[in-house]
Amino acid sequence: MTEPNSDFNMRQIALAIFGPSLLFGLGEGAIFPILALNATALGASEAWAGLIVALIGIGSLLSNIPAAILTDRFGERRAMIGAATFSLAALALCIVAHRPWVLGVGTFMIGMATSVFMLARQTYLIEAIPLVMRARALSTLGGTMRIGMFAGPFIAAAVMHVMGLVGAYWVAVIAIFGAGVLSYFVPDLEAAPRQRGASSVRVGMASLIKDHAHVYITLGIAVALVQALRACRQIVIPLWADQIGLDATTTAIIYGIMGGVDMLLFYPAGRVMDTYGRRWIAIPSMLIMGVSLMLMPWTVGVASLLIISMVLGLGNGIGSGLVMTVGADASPNRGRTQFLGIWRFIADLGTGGGPLLLSAVTAIISLSAGIASIGVLGLVAAGMFWRWLPSRAQS
Repeated sequence: MTEPNSDFNMRQIALAIFGPSLLFGLGEGAIFPILALNATALGASEAWAGLIVALIGIGSLLSNIPAAILTDRFGERRAMIGAATFSLAALALCIVAHRPWVLGVGTFMIGMATSVFMLARQTYLIEAIPLVMRARALSTLGGTMRIGMFAGPFIAAAVMHVMGLVGAYWVAVIAIFGAGVLSYFVPDLEAAPRQRGASSVRVGMASLIKDHAHVYITLGIAVALVQALRACRQIVIPLWADQIGLDATTTAIIYGIMGGVDMLLFYPAGRVMDTYGRRWIAIPSMLIMGVSLMLMPWTVGVASLLIISMVLGLGNGIGSGLVMTVGADASPNRGRTQFLGIWRFIADLGTGGGPLLLSAVTAIISLSAGIASIGVLGLVAAGMFWRWLPSRAQS
């Protein structure tokens, strides 16, 4: 695969996409750790607090297809601005909430805004970047979001030291306001003539599902498994650390180190995908994550759990942008935004389904069996990518 045309410079759109993405991730990272605490402070039980936190994911899942319709109708830039504005309204609701249900409405709204923002920024980047740089750009997009979410809790903790729990929300307000401002000053993209002509006729969701059913039930299921592993990796470390008797501080350090490793290799991984093909990252990423999860129940102390967690972070880190890149490659020029809305819906089903499978197997058998079963999903995903993922981007 050749290098991109020398006329193109990714720095020209760095502020347009990566800046808002970094800030939006920072805002979400600031509030995620305190939502359950806020809910219980308002009088919610632990079960209800968990549901309130889960409403972000539920809101995102249910909004993926409407987000595609909105983005297709109003354009990527306006959709990002609208998502940031809607998210600010949701944060204001969380700040003034005096009842758990009000906080729940706010978190659900944040999930809705996240869905629109993420779809719009992905579509924008696909249209703006040459195909030969697509994986690098989307990996960087995923990496900047992760950096923001990693830094958000630390910034929020510093502000909460002065302002209390509400300080986390104000960090999010400032960050997401900044994301909206940057999005406002981003010029609308000029689509290529072929794409403009193709998109002039709107495509129905039903016809897209029919025309691309094979992609959805092969690669779509594979990326759902990717998302299942990613969702479960955040759960299994604290659960297994508690199982082997580690304290909360040690667990937090292990989790933080895993997050740091996770952020290291997103750009080199994207370059590998662009140069050698998507399989060179997709398959190793799933094998590394799957095997590390299957080995986790064999860890017995700090050192062994730390090593396995770092390997797990490495596997997830090299897969940064993988779901977006595979979706972008599979998406048609005509109806691309709607296609990606359905694609994100399928991926989010994996995000929600993975923890449910983990919980079910743990309840029926044991935690170690639950963790191992999630690891097996990684091997299945690797096999599906080997069978159905083209070695090179086709669109």
